[in-house]
Amino acid sequence: MKNWLLTGLLFMIVSTAFSQGKITGTITDGTGSLPGANVVIKGSTTATSTDFDGKFTLNTTSSAGEIVISFLGYQNQTVKFSVSNGATTNLGTIVLASNSNELSEIVVKSTTVDIAKDRKTPVAVSTIKASEIQEKLGNQELPEILKSTPSVYVSKSGGGYGDSRITIRGFSQNNIAVMVNGMPVNDMENGSVYWSNWSGLSDVTSAIQVQRGLGSSKLAIASVGGTMNYITKASDLKQGGTVGTSFGNDNFFKSNVAYNTGKLDNGFSASVLYSHTQGDGYVDATKFNGDNYYIGLGYATKNNKHDFQLTITGAPQWHDQRSTFITIAQYQKYGTESDPNIKYNSDWGYKDGKEFNMVRNYYHKPVISLNYDFQINETSKLSTVGYVSFGRGGGSRGAGFIKGLNYVNNAFRTADGLVDYDKIVAYNSGQTVDINGTASTRTTTGTSGQYQNTALTGNNTTNGISQISSVNSHNWYGAIVNFNKKFTDNLTWDVGVDVRGYKGIHYQNVNNLLGGDAFADNYDVNNPNRVLTNTYSTYPAWNVFKSTDNEEKINFYNDGDVRWYGGFTQLEYSNDNLTVFVQGAISQQGFKRVDYFKYLASNPLSSTDYENILGGNVKGGANYNINENHNVYFNTGYYSKQPFFNAVYPNNASLVNGNLTNEKIFGLEAGYGFRSRIFTANVNVYRTSWKDRYQRSNDNDTTNPGGYYDFSGITEIHSGLEFDGRARVTDKLNITGMFSIGDWKYEGTSTSNRYDSANNPIGGGTTTILYLDGVKVGDAAQLTAALGATYEILPRFSVDANYNYTEKLYAAISPGNFTKEDNRGSLELPAFGLVDAGLSYKLLVGKTKSNSVGFRLNVNNVFDYTYIAEAKTNIFAADVPTVSTYKGIATTNQVYFGFGRTWNFGLRYDF
Repeated sequence: MKNWLLTGLLFMIVSTAFSQGKITGTITDGTGSLPGANVVIKGSTTATSTDFDGKFTLNTTSSAGEIVISFLGYQNQTVKFSVSNGATTNLGTIVLASNSNELSEIVVKSTTVDIAKDRKTPVAVSTIKASEIQEKLGNQELPEILKSTPSVYVSKSGGGYGDSRITIRGFSQNNIAVMVNGMPVNDMENGSVYWSNWSGLSDVTSAIQVQRGLGSSKLAIASVGGTMNYITKASDLKQGGTVGTSFGNDNFFKSNVAYNTGKLDNGFSASVLYSHTQGDGYVDATKFNGDNYYIGLGYATKNNKHDFQLTITGAPQWHDQRSTFITIAQYQKYGTESDPNIKYNSDWGYKDGKEFNMVRNYYHKPVISLNYDFQINETSKLSTVGYVSFGRGGGSRGAGFIKGLNYVNNAFRTADGLVDYDKIVAYNSGQTVDINGTASTRTTTGTSGQYQNTALTGNNTTNGISQISSVNSHNWYGAIVNFNKKFTDNLTWDVGVDVRGYKGIHYQNVNNLLGGDAFADNYDVNNPNRVLTNTYSTYPAWNVFKSTDNEEKINFYNDGDVRWYGGFTQLEYSNDNLTVFVQGAISQQGFKRVDYFKYLASNPLSSTDYENILGGNVKGGANYNINENHNVYFNTGYYSKQPFFNAVYPNNASLVNGNLTNEKIFGLEAGYGFRSRIFTANVNVYRTSWKDRYQRSNDNDTTNPGGYYDFSGITEIHSGLEFDGRARVTDKLNITGMFSIGDWKYEGTSTSNRYDSANNPIGGGTTTILYLDGVKVGDAAQLTAALGATYEILPRFSVDANYNYTEKLYAAISPGNFTKEDNRGSLELPAFGLVDAGLSYKLLVGKTKSNSVGFRLNVNNVFDYTYIAEAKTNIFAADVPTVSTYKGIATTNQVYFGFGRTWNFGLRYDF
């Protein structure tokens, strides 16, 4: 009897141990599938992610249990299951409720990536998921996917590929922290972000999270306006791949292919992607050509104690630009008064019968990063990311003059407004041409017998016009280490370091002599009177390790070295209802300038010491969940922000600014959130003060050539109210909306300090006061609103539309121009509203219908509305009554119009 009992017990144990079943299901948000959602059996390491149709399959040895489903921007959901041995249980369609601000910790493993959690992190935040980027971006710029986010304004600027810019709460992207997987990517000299270098992010981004205001980053980064976190795809995504292509207006064409191995039994995983994009550009003569590559390699031990992720990505590209601001009157001249030619570009023409644009950007910025996460024990985790970037490239422009006239002068224009490059080539090569009614012939330089171009001005017969480039390459290394310790279930402590090193390499070279024989340069004091004949390509270099030491350089050649040492810590208490955090960070930035041209090699100023400046921040906040529907939060913080490189060494000289001071930022924010399965909403108010902004203007006194004025005490105050919400009206109809209004203005006056060209303080001149009190901050819309809807007509067939309204958009201003107390302030541009629409359909294919073919049509600015997106000048019609107006704006203003109607159609196969 005992033997039978023992045998039966062993049989049951063995049967249980080796029994296996399958769990399947589909994850949606009520309107569409959620690809990439994470599904894990609770209490185990058995996990998977959904495919591009939201479907998943899990193998389990348990006959019953629970699965936990998580996805970016949605509430985690737990679902019970039971399955018989060898059987399959289909859980059907599982609908996740929106948490519009959440990024799941399961997706973001590393503690170096600071992600705001809904009803936990007390900041204003919006999240854009990968499926929305894939569907709606189309042939738009990557920042444009954020244009329906509160207090965000996006402009295409001149209209070149990747030349768009973004502002948050009225702060330019130089003062917005942009992060990729926890790595800061703002230029370490000037804070800039050039989106053409990051165009490939749209293909590999899992989610974008925008934290407005001070944000939750633990690093001592200058997130004055906000923080943009780009979370890229991991190498251990579900096995499968995609092949896609799309085409659109103005010969836009894009193709891409990607494949993920999934996490293999040995713990390794890989993900690869390649895409190619090209087109003619919406604006005249703004052709572009770009590639994007991504390689992700991962390894995790079986117990998940050690996790490695190696990522290599880059996007070599070139694109012709429209960099010259032109007046409204010029757009009208080549169109009509009521219908200006908004595509007009004054930088291009024909040369030898082929399209030629003097202005081009070309760059390749590969980034390599290694993430290592070490789960030391149940309460301790160490996360590290090391990264390196080698940026190579620059931007071309015209240089030099013909009889005192530059290449965009009307003397070198055809009747239809194009630059007559054949005429420039003819003059440069010694032929006689007509210049403003006078037959003109170039003479050779001295006894050389050469037609030598230079960058000098002046009305002479020896100079010519060239195409030259300003090269802005860099070598960048960095590492972030974060130690995370859970003292209790509620109390967590983080501490870490942030170390970076950067060398910016700046010089100019010659691209095209345009018929000339040589280029004469006298700016290198160590090698004066050089005559150069080499020219260099305006296409990106794939080999970023090739030395440029032997390249002939002109006009200037200097390095900007920046080193950064930072430390940070954060203490957070969190329970079901209350989350409180306090965070502090400190950084020392060192700035060094090396100049190979301006100073003799024996001069100590040819290589300065590091000028070290201390800065940092302190932040804190709390979120309280009143109940399952309502929460409130509050945060505050103070930054002492180091100035940019050009403020440390102004006037392109190697003497430290005598008026050097840190900028001071103080922020306050409070908000309210409402959550239900049908409706979610967020309301928040904020106030940010920005003091001691750096501002410089030229000294026009001829007795002090090269001199300038520094202004102290410039202050901006940015305050406002924001709302965003989402309603799931029915299972088929989703509605989204947002509204934001700001009051962004200068406060007080500012007085100047006078310096000579060597940065030495001097007396004399006219002390200048800037009357800025109450002047509106320009170059960003202070009132924005959006209303959108998505409707599923048939299963997997949906239509969507979105209306964006923009008002209180002011022209860009230079504070140095406000020297009169009775100034009119900032010029307000006309308000405008735009409609975008799209159509999506997904066809399930394959024997098991596990693969799909997706179709997507996007139409942006459906009604082809003409609007001014930004203005460089601040000319009021009342000040020039003899000048005509366009929509109430003086036509002498220099502006960029936004794009008219654009479209694209995409086809995608997921397997």
